[in-house]
Amino acid sequence: SFMIQLLLCNQWESCFHGLPCIEKIVTSVEDSPEPISTNIIGTIPDWINGNLLRNGPGKFEIGNHRFNHWFDGMALLHQFKISNGQVTYKSRFLSSDSYQSNREQNRIVVAEFGTITMPDPCKNFFQRFLSRFELPKPTDNANVSIVNYKGDFYVSTESNIMHKVDPETLETTQKVDWSKFIAVNGATAHPHTEPDGTAYNMGNSYSSKGAYYNIIRVPPTKEAEDETLEGTTVLCTIPAEDKTKPSYYHSFAMSENYLVFIEQPIKMDLLKIATGKLTRKSISDCLSWNPKLNTILHLIHKQTGKESSITYLAKAMSTFHQINAYEDQGFLIIDLCASDDGQAIANYNIQNLRKSGEALDEVYNTLCRVFPRRFVLPLRIDPSTPYNQNLIDLPDCTATAIRIGKNKVFCTHEDLHGEDLHKYGGLEFPQINYGRYNMHPYRYFYGCGFRHLVGDTLLKMDLQRKQMKVWDHPGLYPSEPIFVPRPNATEEDDGVILSVVITPNKDKSTFLLVLDAKTFEELGRAVVPVNIPYGFHGTFSSTHHLTSTRPI
Repeated sequence: SFMIQLLLCNQWESCFHGLPCIEKIVTSVEDSPEPISTNIIGTIPDWINGNLLRNGPGKFEIGNHRFNHWFDGMALLHQFKISNGQVTYKSRFLSSDSYQSNREQNRIVVAEFGTITMPDPCKNFFQRFLSRFELPKPTDNANVSIVNYKGDFYVSTESNIMHKVDPETLETTQKVDWSKFIAVNGATAHPHTEPDGTAYNMGNSYSSKGAYYNIIRVPPTKEAEDETLEGTTVLCTIPAEDKTKPSYYHSFAMSENYLVFIEQPIKMDLLKIATGKLTRKSISDCLSWNPKLNTILHLIHKQTGKESSITYLAKAMSTFHQINAYEDQGFLIIDLCASDDGQAIANYNIQNLRKSGEALDEVYNTLCRVFPRRFVLPLRIDPSTPYNQNLIDLPDCTATAIRIGKNKVFCTHEDLHGEDLHKYGGLEFPQINYGRYNMHPYRYFYGCGFRHLVGDTLLKMDLQRKQMKVWDHPGLYPSEPIFVPRPNATEEDDGVILSVVITPNKDKSTFLLVLDAKTFEELGRAVVPVNIPYGFHGTFSSTHHLTSTRPI
C-alpha cells in the first residue's frame, strides 16, 4: 500500500530524502501570561501598531496519557504586541472545559479529534462498559484559529463551542455555543467577513433524515455590550449527497454575490462516529477518502439564500484552504489550495511528527503535495448554452467548464504556479491582502512551501507573471504568513508579511519575522527567549482601528 500510494501521488514529484527531525515542534511548553520583551534584530517598521494573535496546540500529554494527533493538543494562545518598533510576547493556555477537566484528573478525560478518552480507572468494569454507549461529549479545545464576530475575538475549532477572548490579556471571558443560537452542530474556524463586518460561516446539522450543510450569517454589530451570536441566521441548508456520510470541509469561498461550498470526497461516517466509544475509534478513524467520487461545487446566492440550479462538478480533490474568489464577465473565479488525495489528515498523528531518518522520509513521501489551482464557473447557463464544449473565454485562462447535462457543468482547473513550486513541495496556508482584495481581482498571494511535514519556506506568488519570491533558511520553519498593509497604501503588496518562525533544533530562538511584502526581503525579527510549538492560524488586530486580515 505504501508503494502504491507513493506511485499514485508522486509520479510527478521529486521525493525528498534526509529530512531533519522536527519532533520538538510537538513538545509541550509552559505558557507565559506575563509579557516578555524580545530581542530586535534589524528594524521593525514603526508604523506597525497592533497585535499578531496566533493559536495552535501547546500541550501534547496529560499525566501519563499522550494525545495521538497533532490537532488534539491543548490550545495555546499567543500574542505578539508590536508598537513603535518594539515587540513583546505572551501566551496563555485556553481555559477550556477540556483543559480544566484533564488537568484536574491528570488524564485525558475529553475525546479529541484523534484521541479517544481513557476509561476512568475509578469505575468498575461494568460501569466502564456502559459508559462506552454514551455519545462522545464534544471538545471545546478551540486550537485552530482566532476569528472576529461583531468586533469581538473568539478562538475556534470545528465543534459547536467557541471561547470569547480578551486580545490584550488572552484570558477566556465567555464560552459561546453555536447550537444555542441556530440548529447547527458546529462551525468552521474560517469565516469570511464583508467590509461592513457581516460574517458568513458554515456548519453541519443532523436529523433523522440525515446530514445537512448550513450557510450561516452573523450580523456585523452588537445591539448590546454583552451580546455574542444573537441575530445569527441560517441562510441556506444543503442536504449531503450521501445522507449518512457528509463531506468533511475546513473552509469555503466567498465572492461578491455568492458563497461557494466545496463538497469533497472526504467522508465522515456518522454511524462510526456515534459508536466510536464502543468500537474505540476516534473521529479521525471515521474519515475516509473515496477517489471514485466527483467533487461538487455548490453556489449559494448571498442575498436570496438560494442554491444555484446548476451543479458544478470536478474530479476528486481535497482542499482545506481557499485563497480568493471573485466574479468577472459572467464567471465566478475560485482559487484554492488542493491535492489529488484526501488521506493526508491521518498522517498528522504525533507519532509521525516525531519520527526521524528513513521513517520520517517515508511519511513525507507518501503525502500528496498541495498546489494552488483556479476553477472558473460560468454563471449564465440557459437552454441555448452549448453542450460538450469549453464555455470559458477569458483571456489566458486554461481552466475549462463543459456543460455535460441540462444542469450539470464539469470543470477542470488551471495551475496557479510554474514548475518551480514543485521543488518547494507545494503551498499551503494561503493569505492575501484580505481587507482590500478579498472578493476582487487580485495579483498576489502568500503561503508556506512544504518540503517537510510542516511549512519550511515562505512564498510570494505573482499570478500575473506566474512567478514566485522565496524566503528560505534551512532549519527554520515559518508559520502562516499574515499580510499587514502599510497605512494609506495604494498598491496591493505595499505592506509587510508577519510570520512566527520555529527553530526546533535550537533552544529558545523562535522569532517573529517581518518581511517587506513587495521585495520579500527581511526587515527585522523579534527573537523570543522561550520555545513555542508550531501553530495553525492567526490574525492581526491593529491598535488604531480593527483591521481584519482574514480571520482565518
